[in-house]
Amino acid sequence: MPDPPPSAVRLDKWLWAARFFKTRALAAQAVDGGRIEVNGEKPKRARTLVPGDRLRIRLGPYEHLVTVRAVSERRGSAAVAAKLFEEDPASMERRRALREQHRLADTTFAHGQGKPTGKERRAIRKLKGKE
Repeated sequence: MPDPPPSAVRLDKWLWAARFFKTRALAAQAVDGGRIEVNGEKPKRARTLVPGDRLRIRLGPYEHLVTVRAVSERRGSAAVAAKLFEEDPASMERRRALREQHRLADTTFAHGQGKPTGKERRAIRKLKGKE
C-alpha cells in the first residue's frame, strides 16, 4: 500500500521538487542566502511548508511570487512540478517584461568581436599617432 502524501515538507525539498533548483544543495544555499521568503519572512531551510504558504523566490534578476498548492518530497516531471504551485499573474508579467528588456538591451548593445586583427591594431596605433 503506497504511503499517503505528506501534509508538510521541508522548504529546501519543496523548492527542489518544484524544480526551482536542480539540486537540494542549491535550494538550501538560496534559502541561506536570503533569496527565498515564506509569508514575508526569511526562513531557515528546514522550515516546513504547507499548502497555502506564499513564497517569493529570486533567481538571478527574476522574481517568482508563488502560492504552494501541494507538497512533495519527490522530484517528478515538469508537469507534476507545475501542479505544486500557482504563480501570481503579476509576477509572470513582470518577469516577461524584464526578459523583453534584456532581449532588447542585448540587441542594442554592440558586443565586441573579440581581439582586434593585426590590420585593426595598426589602424588604432595610427589613429593614436604612435606609428
